[in-house]
Amino acid sequence: MERCNVAIVGATGMVGQEFIRVLVQRKFPMSSIKLLASNRSAGRKLTVGEQEIEVMETVPESFEGVDIALFSAGGATSRHFAPMAARAGAVVIDNSSAFRMEPDVPLVVPEVNPEDIRQHNGIIANPNCSTIQMVVALSPLHKVNPIKRIIVDTYQAVSGTGTAAVEELRVQTRQVMEGQEAVPHVYPHQIAFNVLPEIDVFLDNGYTREERKMVQETRKIMHADDIAISATCARVPVFVGHSESVHVEFNSPMSPDDAAGILAQAPGIRILDDTTISLYPQPWSAAGTDEVFIGRIRQDTSNPNGLVMWVVADNLRKGAALNAVQIAEEMIKREWISPKGVVK
Repeated sequence: MERCNVAIVGATGMVGQEFIRVLVQRKFPMSSIKLLASNRSAGRKLTVGEQEIEVMETVPESFEGVDIALFSAGGATSRHFAPMAARAGAVVIDNSSAFRMEPDVPLVVPEVNPEDIRQHNGIIANPNCSTIQMVVALSPLHKVNPIKRIIVDTYQAVSGTGTAAVEELRVQTRQVMEGQEAVPHVYPHQIAFNVLPEIDVFLDNGYTREERKMVQETRKIMHADDIAISATCARVPVFVGHSESVHVEFNSPMSPDDAAGILAQAPGIRILDDTTISLYPQPWSAAGTDEVFIGRIRQDTSNPNGLVMWVVADNLRKGAALNAVQIAEEMIKREWISPKGVVK
């Protein structure tokens, strides 16, 4: 297998460091790796396998000789540097929302729409974390029994916001336990021991941008513009792991057992569903894992064509870094990329 020259933009962030872990754990075929970040983080050293590599400032020349550039440094950075990287000959896999809904940019979850990768013009978008786990769970069912409607409620971990949010939850938890006032900085309200039904900004229709992402991205990934979708996204005091309550209406009835049988055979999914022993997915146990976990599969008592399920995944791995690396692996496996050789 040919080896690629890899660059990580935003290497010092939570997803950037998860990129490094995933690449090493999966033995991704790398001939070289560049760790890139802002000038504030330049000079730091990060461990990649058995190597210690210095983080460099991201500049236009950073992408010379790079085959695959994994971006997770925010939308503004992606909009500025991703086109430069693509012009330099790299294939960009971008974790921000900057390009997701661009018509000429594939939005890819490898278990769902790997063929879309071939349509790229230098940039491939990694979907929103909550969207990824939902489409992994629903796509195998949609192929058997087309979905008409989805209602999803998410319970999203603070790591989806970044390092500062994780630290805020730690600090506020300690403050509340010690009887002190918890002062919010990252979120508009206290997150410790609380639930905030607000992720990203509110739109004029009362939904948030995060909720709109789930609607638009699901339709694009699944090539199903006619699916009716409504989402409510909430932030919960969990460090890692997004949970979702998903209500699905199909064209025709589907039993929970039939759905579980289909999902058990689908890639990237693990069924945890035995209510007699309280077995169901939990974010605590999903953290650090790669699968999308599904449980509590049951009939929707309000709709004869409906099912309800509980879906959980590690938002930093399958919801971000792992999915991006899987896209790169798919390109290599299908020989859709021609590595440039060792960069000196």
